[in-house]
Amino acid sequence: MGPPPTRRMSTYAITPNVDDSQICVVMVGLPARGKSLIAQKIVRYLKWLSINAKSFNVGSYRRADTPQPNAEFFNTGNTEGERMRRAAAEAAVSDMLKWFGEGGHVAILDATNSTKARRTWIKGQCDAKGYECLFVESRCDDPDLVLSNVLSVKTSSPDYVGQDPEDAVKDFMARIRNYEKVYQSIGDEEQVTFVKLINVGSQVVINAVQNYLQTRIIYFTMNLHITPRSIWLSRHGESQYNVEGKIGGDADLSVRGYAYAQALPELVAKSVGDAEITLWTSTMKRTIQTAHHLKYPKKQWKALDELDAGVCDGLTYEEIEEKYPVDFRARDDDKYNYRYHGGESYRDVVTRLEPIIMEMERGENIMVVTHQAVLRCIYAYFMNVPQDQSPWMEIPLHTVIKLTPRAYGTQEERFKADIPAVSTFRAKYASANMGAGSEEATENSGAPTEAPAQVDGVADAATTEAKDAIIASAVAANDVAKERGIEVNGDMLVTE
Repeated sequence: MGPPPTRRMSTYAITPNVDDSQICVVMVGLPARGKSLIAQKIVRYLKWLSINAKSFNVGSYRRADTPQPNAEFFNTGNTEGERMRRAAAEAAVSDMLKWFGEGGHVAILDATNSTKARRTWIKGQCDAKGYECLFVESRCDDPDLVLSNVLSVKTSSPDYVGQDPEDAVKDFMARIRNYEKVYQSIGDEEQVTFVKLINVGSQVVINAVQNYLQTRIIYFTMNLHITPRSIWLSRHGESQYNVEGKIGGDADLSVRGYAYAQALPELVAKSVGDAEITLWTSTMKRTIQTAHHLKYPKKQWKALDELDAGVCDGLTYEEIEEKYPVDFRARDDDKYNYRYHGGESYRDVVTRLEPIIMEMERGENIMVVTHQAVLRCIYAYFMNVPQDQSPWMEIPLHTVIKLTPRAYGTQEERFKADIPAVSTFRAKYASANMGAGSEEATENSGAPTEAPAQVDGVADAATTEAKDAIIASAVAANDVAKERGIEVNGDMLVTE
């Protein structure tokens, strides 16, 4: 006999423990060395791992009084400029110490902190409160790299909004020269914990690491680079399980999924151009089939496989709600931590994706073709989406998402194929028995309910009989959807 309807089948993932350390990560380096980009990435990475982290950008405090200063403001002989910059640093450190007192774990003090005197003062403030200091210095002596960073990052800085790009570059180069007059690189004589990243990580120097959390932060920074690049994300094409409303499994693509696979090279080319990219997929058939026509170097990752639904694998949400009503509601209550019996939670997926994120940070241009839950976790990392919101994000089928990390955020672009697909989005606390007329059921509507007439060449290995079988199953799934009272409108039924 099956389990009683009210049996609880779930477990909950536990927030990972870190040591009790409270660490001030002090950025060090001349302007245009990627400090703000590194600071942003550290915060994003730690928050993604459920570690309370926050960046305190001294420039943001300074802009409250001087929103767009010219290079002369940063001249060492400018007494008033020096006073205002010191006041901004003091305000940032004061807020940071208050945040630590409220339970913060890792603060990033994002500024040049270019002299020994400034670093000594910061360490003294932290030592007085019992907080650790980890100094992260980004050094770059390659003029081409520096100029590239100035052009791609600093011309979009809040200091230069609305200004002529050429004038902004000239002024910023003058600002750098002012800082170079007093800049002092970190040395062993300062007797502090530090990591020094030289020329975009081509050389790394580490000194006096004290604990696990510091080690984790340093290891992450060692995998970073600050040169411009992009990430392309796509779900697999519509699968037979998508059509049938089932979760999990290792299903083949539907006819429309194969059509998306054929259209993908042209869709990607619009965004990628002549850039060289590496293509990653999961080990599941639907992602491999989707990437089949893309002529880039390919790599399969087991870590990119879809969230394991455990005992619910192969079921529809309607069946899950019927068999496990208590758990169906419990998952909506805390979807990030909810773990399927014999399966995974979103938190578990994040844990196994950590090596993937490291490789993405180390690499250049990468495209990832994978699954909804996995893409939600990856997207949440790059876009700094809170954990409780990430499992509820809509990542539509037949869409390529381009993400370009910048110093002050991540730029997003979306490219949608003109090929209909089911909507696999289910709103929080929405019954699986949604019925016709629901928002999700009509979300991607517009295509005819019949299977597409043109299926020639949708899969190189597919025989005519196999294609006919796929079409027949798609039509049958449409009929089943209608019988179950679910709106079809060309997008068939709705799953998560």
